[in-house]
Amino acid sequence: MSESERDVPVAGGVTILVCATCRDETGSDAHPRAGSLLAQDARRAASNDAISVRTVECLGNCKRRLSAALLRDGCWSYVFGDLAPDSGADLVAGARLFSTSTDGLIPWRGRPDSLKRGLVARIPPLAFTKDVP
Repeated sequence: MSESERDVPVAGGVTILVCATCRDETGSDAHPRAGSLLAQDARRAASNDAISVRTVECLGNCKRRLSAALLRDGCWSYVFGDLAPDSGADLVAGARLFSTSTDGLIPWRGRPDSLKRGLVARIPPLAFTKDVP
């Protein structure tokens, strides 16, 4: 699968969004940024999967350093922080679990430790929200 094909979300599949502007724990402005290295690592780990890896400029989670999100249509979205440049395989493992989930959630069991410790937020799809009078 070419790099441009991986940047197209897979219908019904999982998309990993990686903050490409995230810095490492030192706060260095060195390029490539640690977030870009994480995206490259995730792309390598997902090379044989129907998982899209895309980058964004900022996830607004700077206090938790390297950040990424897992998205799937009609399901909860997840934001993770405190990742490392070599956490790509963990993100892909989480995406695989997410892709087979029948309830729209990433199962806790089998989730890599970095995705257990690094959970920042779980955001419901709009269809799950309720108006409160």
